[in-house]
Amino acid sequence: MKLRLTAILILVMSLNLSAQSPEELFKKANDYYRQQSYDKSIELYNEIINSGYESPALYFNLGNAYFKSGKIGYAILFFEKGLKLEPGDEDLLYNLRIARARTVDKVEEVPRIFLAEWWDAIVTSLSLDGWAVIVILVYLIFMASLGGYFLSRKINIQKLSFFTASFVLPVLIVLSIILYTRYNRELTVQYGILVESVYSVKAAPDESSNDAFVVHEGLKMELIDKVGDWVKIKLPDGKVGWVESNAVGQI
Repeated sequence: MKLRLTAILILVMSLNLSAQSPEELFKKANDYYRQQSYDKSIELYNEIINSGYESPALYFNLGNAYFKSGKIGYAILFFEKGLKLEPGDEDLLYNLRIARARTVDKVEEVPRIFLAEWWDAIVTSLSLDGWAVIVILVYLIFMASLGGYFLSRKINIQKLSFFTASFVLPVLIVLSIILYTRYNRELTVQYGILVESVYSVKAAPDESSNDAFVVHEGLKMELIDKVGDWVKIKLPDGKVGWVESNAVGQI
């Protein structure tokens, strides 16, 4: 797995605007990665993230470093984080598939109706920022059309503006619904990746409670509740249980 040099340069430039230290750390992390000193590169990449920086390229490189060091759970976690920022990225998707092929658990999702899957595919095809940009652009086109209709004295321009606004308005409504759905999902639906190699999921948020089932690193799960240091999880097949929060990395 190689570094994404084009995206890295963009990231380095943006970091350079605020401070030198993140840029230096990033370059050192890349050098360590090329030297196959993956643990050192992981340490520096994480230091950059802890300083408040993120980008698909940074998560991509960190995921690769974890993969090379044999930590499949963390590799999947950071590939997923990158895809959250840039859905549909081919490099991230490809490496995610490779990492998932190394996992033990092959959990099948509970079947859903076609329309629900189709709608989810549309909503998640872009990030929240991506949908927001599209909605703003379409809104500006709509407002420009209204301006042309009400302010122009030329009949042809008024007709064109009217038909444009009539077409753009329903599109704007649909896109706004998609944006709201994406925003609501960001707020209410949280997913995580198991980063422990093997974990016995508990039936209750207590170490002494009964074991519900066993899961392995790299498994994606929905985070549906939290009590103290315990997180309630739901697997794609519908199983529910509790794990300690430090066993799961939130996407």
